[in-house]
Amino acid sequence: MTVLISNKAPDFCLPAVLGNGKVVYQFKLSERIKGRYGLLFFYPLDFTFVCPSELIALDRRIDAFTERQVEVMAISVDSQFTHNAWRETPIDRGGIGSVNYPLIADVGHKACRLYGVEHMLESVAFRASFLIDKNGIIRIQMANDLPIGRNVDEILRLFDALQYHEEYGEVCPAGWQRGEKGMKATPQGVATYLANHADQL
Repeated sequence: MTVLISNKAPDFCLPAVLGNGKVVYQFKLSERIKGRYGLLFFYPLDFTFVCPSELIALDRRIDAFTERQVEVMAISVDSQFTHNAWRETPIDRGGIGSVNYPLIADVGHKACRLYGVEHMLESVAFRASFLIDKNGIIRIQMANDLPIGRNVDEILRLFDALQYHEEYGEVCPAGWQRGEKGMKATPQGVATYLANHADQL
């Protein structure tokens, strides 16, 4: 996997099915996230097993992402037509229903190669997540192997930590949660934080 943290998110223009069900043929990443945060959520394939649980979990928390000004975008190597069929398949039949965010079609593997997350043996993307700030910079990247689903609440927590750091200039220690105090990035700040919180780590 390529390490892209602190670099500009590689741009691409691909077909997609939008959250309202409309199919577009020029979905440009940089235009979608301009001035906003972005979550680029790679997954292996439509109509598979772990994938619907992840995409439904994303959709169930879409209001929380919207509150944080995060544009959620899922992407796989399936076509826009397969994406559309999966959206129209009921959840109790293995579908994902009408999720309220775009499903990007990376049929030519352009994006998964740009982001360094292509599984060379299976010819799909790993379960990779890229958290992008308002300047289009990748601040966090994570990847799971194919059998292991992600924790969407952890992704929300990471956006909270990123936004807290941007607002207050403090760093976020292990296990930090929204509403908690951060740590000043100085020797005294570390000592003060540990004196008060080490037992809770």
